[in-house]
Amino acid sequence: MAVAVSGGLCTCLLRYLVLGFLASSVVYTTSTLLFPNWSSEDLRKNAAGLIQRGAGAAGVTGSWIDAQTPVFDVQSIHYSKQKMVIQPVHRQEGQQQDSNTRPSVDEGFFLSKVFSTAMQPSKVIPYYFKAEGIFDKEEVTITTLITENRFEVFKKLVRNYRGPISVSIWIKDDEFKDKHFQALHDLYESEPLLREYVDMHVVVDRFDFQLNMWRNVARLFARTDYFLLLDVDFHICSDLRTHLRENPYAMELLRRGSALVLPAFEYTHEEDGKDSATFPTVKKNVEQLVKNKRLMAFHSAKFEPGHGATNYSRWYASDEIYKVTKFNYKYEPYVILKKEGTPWCDERFVGYGANKAACLYEIYVSGVDYYVLPRDYLIHQSHPYEETKRSGGRKLNAELYAAFRDELCFRYAKAMYIANELGTLKAANMKSQCNTLKGFKAALEAFPIMWPTTNPPPSSSGSRIES
Repeated sequence: MAVAVSGGLCTCLLRYLVLGFLASSVVYTTSTLLFPNWSSEDLRKNAAGLIQRGAGAAGVTGSWIDAQTPVFDVQSIHYSKQKMVIQPVHRQEGQQQDSNTRPSVDEGFFLSKVFSTAMQPSKVIPYYFKAEGIFDKEEVTITTLITENRFEVFKKLVRNYRGPISVSIWIKDDEFKDKHFQALHDLYESEPLLREYVDMHVVVDRFDFQLNMWRNVARLFARTDYFLLLDVDFHICSDLRTHLRENPYAMELLRRGSALVLPAFEYTHEEDGKDSATFPTVKKNVEQLVKNKRLMAFHSAKFEPGHGATNYSRWYASDEIYKVTKFNYKYEPYVILKKEGTPWCDERFVGYGANKAACLYEIYVSGVDYYVLPRDYLIHQSHPYEETKRSGGRKLNAELYAAFRDELCFRYAKAMYIANELGTLKAANMKSQCNTLKGFKAALEAFPIMWPTTNPPPSSSGSRIES
């Protein structure tokens, strides 16, 4: 696949007028001819390699590929004046095809399919600002999401990490949209490190708290092989990047697709957690603060299942990576994951409650094991919560999550049966979570009748690394 930019503005406008007029009749034909066997998962896997956008800045003229016309006009509208055209380049050896006659898919149409399970219409602008830094593929990119009220704490994250960051920024599509874009430009100009380390992707719509969709946007356009699923309010207290480079076992786990957990803490008294400069930077000081009841495992007082499976007692005593053995469906740690092959966060969860837990639960059921890093940890930076915005979402998402877990069990059981993986280690997590589900064992017994198969015996590819 490749990305091309229209040569002239008039030609570009005419082309899109024609495309817009024909869209209703060619959508189906285009998608089936170009991508006959592509699912949303396939599209997501390819999109990061397709989309390359140059950095824009307030008051600066620039374009995606070459300097033709201004991309952003801060005084009025901030959407790009140019669009990418996504074209398949696969052809038989020796065959030539003119770029003007090659079938293509418009960026907006392509991304509408990528995020088709989110609430629509929603405009995704990848690489609104693109980092100038060049990163090793085995670096860990922090993926996070912010709104305008979290800009200042986001700058602290960038200053602290000084590594690749991919962030989704939501801007509400209302009469104040231009002011919010101006605030984003002001943020970018206020901290030089953003220009070096941060890829910013903008989501413009009227739907607040599409948290899993925003997570997927940040991950999709991350430019390294691994990513840390992180909320912006958490401060990385240890030298995480160095520790990973110096730990061959941790890197081997990541290469195999396992998840690495960073234990999370919070201060007992909110005032103590406001200044990250005072946070402990070595593990032994964390344990002492916990003993003094100044620090505690995150949400342990309000919602112990959220982080309890990390097994903090073992973490205090351990110098080695260890495996999470008591995973539960409410577990929602902060984890480092492999970008390719890891299931995506389900975008049907909108609002607070269960969204991240659902994401991590599917990852676990799919066959990904979780391991806890022994030297690294996070501490939450205290800030007030708007509880009125959370309570309604929690109730609705709790109901959705119950049905979602049932769906996952049967979906992954069927997929593993068809792939002849039910007898491999890959299916162990799924079975541990699903065997108590009413009707699940009977369904497994019925699979050979519903889908007769002559699959070969399980291969070693189903095995996984153990602690």
